[in-house]
Amino acid sequence: MCFLQIDSLQVNLKCVRAFLKNAAILAVAVNLAALFSCPNAAAQQVAGIQCLAGQVPGAISRFRLQPLSKLSEANQLHLAITLQVRNEQALDALIEQIYDPLRPSYHHYLTPCQFTAQFSPSQQDYDTVIQFARSNGLAITGIYSNRTLIDVTGSVGTIEHAFHTTLRLYQHPAENRVFFAPESDPVINLAVPIKHVDGLDNFFVPRPALRPGIPPAKSATRPALGSGPGGEYIGQDFRAAYAPGVALNGDGQTVALFELDGYYSNDIASYEKQAALPAVTLKNILPNGSVSRGSGVDEVSLDIEMAISMATNLSKVIVYEAPNGNGNSVPDLLNRIAMDNSAKQISSSWLIGDNSSYDTYYKEMAAQGQSFYQASGDDGAYYSSISEWADDTNIILVGGSTLFTTAPGGAWSSESVWNWYSSGEGAGGSGGGVNVNGVPIPAWQENVSMAKNQGSTTLRNVPDVALTADNIYVIYNNGKTGRFGGTSCAAPLWAAFTALVNQQAIAKGETTVGFINPAVYAIGLSSNYTNCFHDITSGNDTNTTVGAEYFATNGYDLCTGWGTPTGSNLINALTTVPVTLTMTPGTGFNATGLVGGPFTPASQVYSLTNTGG
Repeated sequence: MCFLQIDSLQVNLKCVRAFLKNAAILAVAVNLAALFSCPNAAAQQVAGIQCLAGQVPGAISRFRLQPLSKLSEANQLHLAITLQVRNEQALDALIEQIYDPLRPSYHHYLTPCQFTAQFSPSQQDYDTVIQFARSNGLAITGIYSNRTLIDVTGSVGTIEHAFHTTLRLYQHPAENRVFFAPESDPVINLAVPIKHVDGLDNFFVPRPALRPGIPPAKSATRPALGSGPGGEYIGQDFRAAYAPGVALNGDGQTVALFELDGYYSNDIASYEKQAALPAVTLKNILPNGSVSRGSGVDEVSLDIEMAISMATNLSKVIVYEAPNGNGNSVPDLLNRIAMDNSAKQISSSWLIGDNSSYDTYYKEMAAQGQSFYQASGDDGAYYSSISEWADDTNIILVGGSTLFTTAPGGAWSSESVWNWYSSGEGAGGSGGGVNVNGVPIPAWQENVSMAKNQGSTTLRNVPDVALTADNIYVIYNNGKTGRFGGTSCAAPLWAAFTALVNQQAIAKGETTVGFINPAVYAIGLSSNYTNCFHDITSGNDTNTTVGAEYFATNGYDLCTGWGTPTGSNLINALTTVPVTLTMTPGTGFNATGLVGGPFTPASQVYSLTNTGG
């Protein structure tokens, strides 16, 4: 089989020329014309050549960036090599069946071992990639039992030799910094299919999806209806608004948090004391070693405090931490969360972008029944193909709202789209819009009318759901307090709300709900929609760049998705096993008689109803 991974003939020529120029080990002549009709006999001569298309940031060609200089060969880089899973089409089909209530495999999740056996690369292929790295002078720093990922480190010079490209420095087109990137798509002499190599560039650096709020005195329009010190929302306020009267508290459930910084545990203890919450066990997992506390400590504290506010009695919160900026940090954390499978609800409030390697870990989580919630972003309407937004079709994207309650600590009253741009309170708004990277629309989104919301009928639309992202009280950075906004508030709240859902599912003897989007969109398109969601119809996520998109509408929109949860109604809807045929009454019948009969049942009437599609 020919493993040339190409997008066009032009890319083919570029890749092959680069390889022929740099790879002294290739001593055979190649008939390029025959190569492009792969597979054939001539192509088999170079079956081990792979061009890793898509590794050069698109901004370089889009903005016609010219290199400033070559990246010093002495620099050390951390890379994560993600292998292509086996039978990916079968994996996609299985995920679809797992979340289709009409299929026998509905909610029959895989274990990590089953996923590895069915879809991971073979041990032989995995060992071959390890040997490829070592033979090219790269040090192996991480290998994993699911055989999808290999961490390596090496000097720039060694990496350039192994991947037959040159790393250059460029001026970032939107930020006041210089970034490095390969000048051409890497080419490797390896037959095992590689999906993506993280760490070959630092064009995009993940950042938290939160914004500091302005002082209350300067914000006449800001709601001050929380029970926090300045009217901010804290602790039980979130349950009062979104889970009123719900006795479920997350008991027995675990929430996992994806984090690229550290935190102070004493801040969490102080928040629990001030909010009158029970102490929840925190477990830190650091796949790449110790993590220092940097500028993102406010994000990590916020995430933990939101999770324990909505699900007050969680068994534990697992904080997966890695240093921000390392090329392998994001895939390492995602892969570890999937491999552990310790939490059925996961939240990420870091804007990590999207690439093909992340999709592997999202699919494993979905196949294992894990719900991954990703903050949709804080810049309002999507406007650029320099995308930091994750919009994969196997995760749940969470937008933000501004919440109004009946009184401090009171019940839900109304909501609008969170947008500080339009309210004059600063820069920030619920991220949403049409996918900018060409991700096709998923099946569960196809039946949504896009006539009024400016959505796409062919591409993935974001977000899926929302929760409050405004006026949030946080204790962070060793005793500081502050008022924050951002979709990073909403994502962990949704993960914790799912812990309530899964607590009820387990109590009913059912499986956990897993990737909820197919179910959420089915509810949104049903007559039960407004019972389960607060439909947010006020506001927009326009910003200083895009003034014509997007606006809240009835039903699904590109500001807050389907809206925010109403509490027990949505919990019940998500934990009710769909039945296509219902017999009423469902209690059976009784008949009496002597031993040997006859039995004389009374006349009874039954109704058989088709409640399915």
